[in-house]
Amino acid sequence: MPALADTVLAWYDAHARDLPWRRTTDAWAVLVSEVMLQQTPVSRVLPAWQAWLDRWPTPAALAADPPGEAVRMWGRLGYPRRALRLHEAARAVVERHGGTVPDGLEELLALPGVGAYTARAVAAFAYGRRHAVVDTNVRRVTARAVEGRGRAGLPSTTRDLATVAALLPDEPDRAARFGVALMEVGALVCTARSPRCDACPLATTCAWRLAGYPVYVGPLPPRQGYDGTDRQARGAVLAVLRGAPGAVPVEALAAAWPEPLQRARAIDGLVTDGLIEPAAGGFALPG
Repeated sequence: MPALADTVLAWYDAHARDLPWRRTTDAWAVLVSEVMLQQTPVSRVLPAWQAWLDRWPTPAALAADPPGEAVRMWGRLGYPRRALRLHEAARAVVERHGGTVPDGLEELLALPGVGAYTARAVAAFAYGRRHAVVDTNVRRVTARAVEGRGRAGLPSTTRDLATVAALLPDEPDRAARFGVALMEVGALVCTARSPRCDACPLATTCAWRLAGYPVYVGPLPPRQGYDGTDRQARGAVLAVLRGAPGAVPVEALAAAWPEPLQRARAIDGLVTDGLIEPAAGGFALPG
């Protein structure tokens, strides 16, 4: 559908946000941004991304530091295992690729913590490769504009990639730009709760709009809460350790999360995930 791609690209040229990771083709900077942006708002990623690259401008710089420093630097971005995966990926890049993030899809997929989305995003946005890049925003836009459904429903990597691949321009550079442009439509216009159809570049051809906005009745991913969950307990415990220069006694962690059974589960889970480790009568970030 070349007309759809042309329309989206023209809109992107006029309305795209000026985000720093879009002004670089440095693959390490792009990789860091893509990992940070997973399930995290742009407003929180902006300062964290710049601080991370100021400290570790290359994979080799990060690989030379202990993994606990990556966890500490991750701060309150959430899902801190991403920090460990980035550290592992940096070491793999140094060991396998001489410190340069690879441009091939298979090599990217072989890096620790790099999945289908992230590998395609780095290959497309850093190296201009022609790959379908599918995130939540893209799934929502294609579900509505192409398939006529109000919700994207349950994800399917094979189906979702095929849907977007059919929309890609033939030219690799335009295809890569189209990927981020489609994301931007979903982020700014075709939003989940209050789509701004009057401002959408695809308003005149959107299958969902033309069908009269039918209500979606298919399956949906389960909703995830946060308050009072083990995930919140883990975050509270980890915050204490991030702020400490060394090991923290077990007793000191009680103030972070007073409920003892949930606190114990949180600590056990953090140790299992490699985010903290036993040390000197307490726990510390991994060395």
